[in-house]
Amino acid sequence: MPRPERKVTATEKKQAREVSLRRIGGLFREHTWSLTVVVLIIVISSIVGMASPFLLREVIDVALPHADLTLLVWLVTGMVAVAAVTAALGVVQTWISTAVGQRVMHRLRTDVFTHLQRQSIGFFTRTRTGEVQSRITNDIGGMESVVTSTATSIAANLTTAIATLAAMAALSWQLSLVSLVVLPPAVWLSRRVARMRREITAQRQRELADLNVTIDEGLSISGVQLAKTMGTAPALIDRFTASSRRLIDLELRSELAGRWRMAAMTIVFAGIPAVIYLAAGMPFTAGTLSIGTLVAFTALQAGLFRPLLGLLNVGVQLTSSLALFARIFEYLDLPVEIEEPARPVHIPAPRGHLRFEDVTFAYAGSEAAAVAGVTLDVPAGTSLALVGETGSGKSTIAALIARLYDPTAGRVTIDGVDVRDLSLADLASIVGVVSQETYLLHTTVRENLRYARPGATDEQIEAAARAAQIHDMIAGLPDGYDTMVGSRGHRFSGGEKQRIAIARTLLRDPRILVLDEATSALDNETERAVQRAFDELARGRTTVTIAHRLSTIRDADQIVVVDHGRVLESGTHDALVGAGGRYAALAA
Repeated sequence: MPRPERKVTATEKKQAREVSLRRIGGLFREHTWSLTVVVLIIVISSIVGMASPFLLREVIDVALPHADLTLLVWLVTGMVAVAAVTAALGVVQTWISTAVGQRVMHRLRTDVFTHLQRQSIGFFTRTRTGEVQSRITNDIGGMESVVTSTATSIAANLTTAIATLAAMAALSWQLSLVSLVVLPPAVWLSRRVARMRREITAQRQRELADLNVTIDEGLSISGVQLAKTMGTAPALIDRFTASSRRLIDLELRSELAGRWRMAAMTIVFAGIPAVIYLAAGMPFTAGTLSIGTLVAFTALQAGLFRPLLGLLNVGVQLTSSLALFARIFEYLDLPVEIEEPARPVHIPAPRGHLRFEDVTFAYAGSEAAAVAGVTLDVPAGTSLALVGETGSGKSTIAALIARLYDPTAGRVTIDGVDVRDLSLADLASIVGVVSQETYLLHTTVRENLRYARPGATDEQIEAAARAAQIHDMIAGLPDGYDTMVGSRGHRFSGGEKQRIAIARTLLRDPRILVLDEATSALDNETERAVQRAFDELARGRTTVTIAHRLSTIRDADQIVVVDHGRVLESGTHDALVGAGGRYAALAA
């Protein structure tokens, strides 16, 4: 079924209203000198351009009536020179202003991407993937014309308007007053149109985000497989079509918002020359204006309305773009839940001694603790196995080791150092994680492995693949390690993807290895082969294993049974079986 149109929340409306123009201006602060040069060029260009009407007046009133060919040549040459100078200055101005705008766009894109990279896993589990992509592409892309041209457009139009007004007043202050009578209604009208477009822009960007979500859900490998196996492709098409149709309506409303009003103003502006000609024939001006002056004034008046309309349109564009800025600033203002420490502690030679000290953790919005008062001690080089029913908190405990989340209370330490005091890069080099959900990049097998260690040699890559029992399979491919993995690795079986992911983690040689159902996708024979590799690699390395199949963790130095986030019992396999508790029931 087509998805109903999402209602706009009060929070979203408030954000669209409260974007600070000062904050938008702050994006250009580091480019002050470049913008100053642009403004100077614009001022010079405007002043030079004002010479043309006066040259035209001399041509009509002096050179032509007196058949002064020499003067006419100089005047015409001057008009061409003015056009050439203003054109050259315009090229330089456009180059500088566009470069500034693109740098601001680059900063916005990288700031948003960098800030989102610092968000916790919880943010991404709460947010639709297509929504994130839409903010970075559609919203920032929609701001491009405003960012790259608004500042210079304001400066150019304002300078031109002021210079033109001065020139018009010099020619005839009476006619100048007649020309400006339409300004107040034009300003009022532009403000109304701007407010209309801002609301429509906010709706359009939200609809674009919904469209991106539909694309991501419907055209990813997993989404296509789901749609084909569930027979939901027609419903997805209807959903996409309905969203696209709503976009048509919003785009039309955005383009046509106030268009009739602005068209009416354009007609009025066009009618002003007729009023000027009429005023020139009135008794109070009759005989006081030469033909050249009248023609020059009319040319100036036409030149005045262009920058005035430009200024009004810029105001409309800027106001309507506030909805885009609001959505971008909303992401930039997200609090960072997993902060880099102000003074990170470095462990020169990590041993891998892992401790949980009365650790409690609850997911955002949940009243129940996912982990409650857990205390564990895993000496360096030993193995810990976490077992329990689905949803008991095992994976959450593993996530706290890699600092995908921070404890609500208590602390997790490595070699006596709180993981929150380690830099994120150092922690990632110490703790390696292989999860049950394997994610491979759309590139070659070699580059997928090298992603974990960019400087790894081919020999080191092959050694890691051998350890993960995957080298022979890769070597047997037509292109070997240069074989393209395909989107999310779907050209490989589940077991093959899992072993590639294991090799990728092993390539980093972490002191602590976290295996969260790392062999869940493997058949029994492959699992035994990989387990033998793990047993070899675990020597001198701290290993934390989560597994439903107890056969894989029988030889662990310490087995901990978890239930509802709490430790029920711990010990070796034999001791726990002999105790006749929960583990014995699971092992039965």
